[in-house]
Amino acid sequence: MFKAKRLSEIQAFMESKGLPGRDAYDLPSSPLTFPDGGHYRMEIAGIEYYSNFVVMLQEAKKYGVPIHRAICTVGGSTFMGFGEMADLAGKAKEEKVELVMVVGHRKSWDVGSKELGYPEGNVQGPRHRGSDNVSYFIEDMMRCLEAGVRGFLIFDEGVLRLVSQMRADGFIPKETIFKWSVFGGQCSPAGAKLLEDLGANTMNPISDVTLPILGSIRRAVKMPMDVYMIIVDAFGGMYRAYEAPEIARIAAPVYFKIEPGTSEADIYKPWITAADHDEMIRAKVKIASVLREIVQRRAPEIKLSEPGPQDLTLPSVG
Repeated sequence: MFKAKRLSEIQAFMESKGLPGRDAYDLPSSPLTFPDGGHYRMEIAGIEYYSNFVVMLQEAKKYGVPIHRAICTVGGSTFMGFGEMADLAGKAKEEKVELVMVVGHRKSWDVGSKELGYPEGNVQGPRHRGSDNVSYFIEDMMRCLEAGVRGFLIFDEGVLRLVSQMRADGFIPKETIFKWSVFGGQCSPAGAKLLEDLGANTMNPISDVTLPILGSIRRAVKMPMDVYMIIVDAFGGMYRAYEAPEIARIAAPVYFKIEPGTSEADIYKPWITAADHDEMIRAKVKIASVLREIVQRRAPEIKLSEPGPQDLTLPSVG
């Protein structure tokens, strides 16, 4: 007869597999940084048009705050024409900003995703249905790669495994990076380790993770975490400004992810104009400057990476 293991035995087994047995309630400082010694960097989401990127650069210069990564076409890369995408990639390379493209084809676009219309259907997440939809996703990724983009958001573990194999085999450029999406729902050291093993280069845990959970995830993986400092109301609307120094200390290397608004479903539709997004970008860069100010006031020893660090994966154009 099997005898159930005690909690202490379960935790010891987790530790033996490289996973913390408990969350990091002692809030230890991360021993890791970015290659340039920086503890944190800035990530702006919602570059839906080329003009938004230009506005982001202008506002970053105005506030004197570096922006290291831009999350683009959250509404879907299939809504951006090839020429505009190529122009965006060229400008990002020139300005030394890493681009991560949100590929267009997704579960909600599939005519068979009936269950998404029901509350309980949403808990299944945005993973792709069938081989056709996986191949459509990768086909649009190919279009982005041809335009010069080298970073992509992934929210399906099976697709992450597949595109990582494509990268290893040279089917896509070997410098391509993959960022795990918050919509993938991972929020534990075990989940983070799975993603890292599958080839993720950076991960976005769910938006309401506590400091001890961030500390436990950091014990399990080396890849950067992308932590929401402010998030749309439909995800909870948290604004973790005064936790910024602790998040940078505990989770380093970490991207401060900035994405305010009502809901992603509202603000990332293709009929929302470039001018509307320009105004949102101005607000996002201002928030980045406030976060930097709070870190500098409370914990000046915590380092923000300078603009354009050498380890960024920049677009490949020309």
